[in-house]
Amino acid sequence: MAKPALRVYADTSVFGGAFDEEFREASRTFFGQVREKRFGLVTSAVVQEEIASAPAEVRKFFESLLPTTDVAEVTEEALGLQAAYLEADIVAPKWAADALHVALATTGQCSLIVSWNFAHIVHFDKIALYNAVNVLQGFTRIDIFSPLEVIAYEDQDV
Repeated sequence: MAKPALRVYADTSVFGGAFDEEFREASRTFFGQVREKRFGLVTSAVVQEEIASAPAEVRKFFESLLPTTDVAEVTEEALGLQAAYLEADIVAPKWAADALHVALATTGQCSLIVSWNFAHIVHFDKIALYNAVNVLQGFTRIDIFSPLEVIAYEDQDV
């Protein structure tokens, strides 16, 4: 029996990263591994809103993945966790959407988040704080990485 794919939340930066010179290779490899069912892709209504103003190629790419993607809706539970992150000063209120991505992944029971947002999400100080708030609020810890850190490489056994 095949083991179930890890539920992985991808924020907007990963979809855009598929078309960015610096992040293209790792982002596309990640989405290739989503298609191969190594990862169960989760995104959110927030990502959908953010993608709406992205270049056409990013919107088209995102839409091509939607049929096999779980879309987390913004719930009171997620908004409450986002508020706890903001109250803990993990990010400033102007970056509340970044805190909401983490809250949606957490309340959506994802194993991990992938993001290219090194300022507000994928940063060792922030990860520890997000997880401290998660535990205090009765949620599980969540792993946070860049796509580069989670993709399988050819010389690895998957």
